[in-house]
Amino acid sequence: MYIYTSECINIHMSKMARQKLILELVGAASISSQDELRRALAKHETKVTQATLSRDIHEMGLIKTSDGYALPQGELIPEPLSPPLERMIREFVLEVRVAQNLLVLKTSPGSAQPVAVALDSEGWLEVVGTVAGDDTVLIVSPDKRKARALANRLSEMLAG
Repeated sequence: MYIYTSECINIHMSKMARQKLILELVGAASISSQDELRRALAKHETKVTQATLSRDIHEMGLIKTSDGYALPQGELIPEPLSPPLERMIREFVLEVRVAQNLLVLKTSPGSAQPVAVALDSEGWLEVVGTVAGDDTVLIVSPDKRKARALANRLSEMLAG
């Protein structure tokens, strides 16, 4: 028997999403310690270890001031960098299938979300939108012709 509650903790949030949330939290309130930041993340259903949090703070270039964590010299909040799409396709996509104006990408388990984010960030006209599960990305194209062109483009990346 499974009991579902609203207290589920998202321990599988992608690094990019977690770092974006950290930047939002630091920008919205004064957070003066890693433990305070960890508790703020937990309130947003994101559980992290101290080591992961320390790594994130270092990678994002956050500095500790008398007012709490901040970006160096008041910089604008940067968008976390995502790996190039071609690399994501080569590393995680196993198969590309076309069905009318839809494409289905089969990925290794747990890889569909970052692949979909990388696809969406390209801004290609052949991609109306994506829906990602655990190991499958559904891509909606405007029509059959653009779906086939996109399938060819992705297959070429996959072939390397």
